[in-house]
Amino acid sequence: MAEQAIKLTSDDYKSGVKPIWCPGCGDYAVYNAVLNALAELKVPFHKIAIGSGIGCSGRFPAFVKSYGFHGVHGRALPLATGMKMANPELTVLAIGGDGDGFSIGGGHLAHAARRNVDLTYIIMDNEIYGLTKGQPSPTSPQGMVRKASPYGTLEQPLNPLAMILAANASFVARGFSGRPKDLAVLVKRGMEHKGFSFIQVISPCVSWYNTYKKFRAIAKMLPEDHDTSDMGAAMKYAQDTETLWLGVFFERKALAYHELEANLQKQVHQDGYGVKSVVDRFLR
Repeated sequence: MAEQAIKLTSDDYKSGVKPIWCPGCGDYAVYNAVLNALAELKVPFHKIAIGSGIGCSGRFPAFVKSYGFHGVHGRALPLATGMKMANPELTVLAIGGDGDGFSIGGGHLAHAARRNVDLTYIIMDNEIYGLTKGQPSPTSPQGMVRKASPYGTLEQPLNPLAMILAANASFVARGFSGRPKDLAVLVKRGMEHKGFSFIQVISPCVSWYNTYKKFRAIAKMLPEDHDTSDMGAAMKYAQDTETLWLGVFFERKALAYHELEANLQKQVHQDGYGVKSVVDRFLR
């Protein structure tokens, strides 16, 4: 039977390995959103590749029927970039948490964005290091008291959306695990985008820092008339700390990195240069 004739449901994308997150963890909503998006887009199993780093989010590839690589701390984006560049036909996801993505892995963000690598990077942001028993993370609010910060955190939290907008990412969005239907739509839209899709998901940790009540009180969808091509408007909403705005903040069309590389290779061959001749010209 042809691939396009096979009817797939979200359950078909489950690997058989059951998630082992704490009951109530926001990551379950992200998991279901990804499964629903894959089913709606009818992505064949063998054309899905997921790269992850360390933390609760790092377990994600094991739970999906796909190719997957549970990498080292902070390296989800290099993994995912390599997958996409090696095989542009793959639908590539990078999965991480706020510690993995904004701390040790933070240096990779701007470069993946400016290259416009065609992948979807989902950050499950719980504002804490949940797997290692509740240390403050790069997005923890200043003054947060925990065992590792008994007098309160000293640092100001990062603003991930403002940071990635400044890096000129071609798709920037934010979702909330407390609004799973909206989140599912957002993840699908991010996966449909051609280029670097960044989705911050507020994904509360019920064991160490339960923020469901806090964010439900301030979460709102972006206005319907929000112009997603307006960088200034996107930055304004991103910098609003009184409201948790949800939805697509910014989107632009541009060639993806693998397309730019293919064009470069074509030009090199048209000019009659092979690898050796290029190296020879460089060494002269």
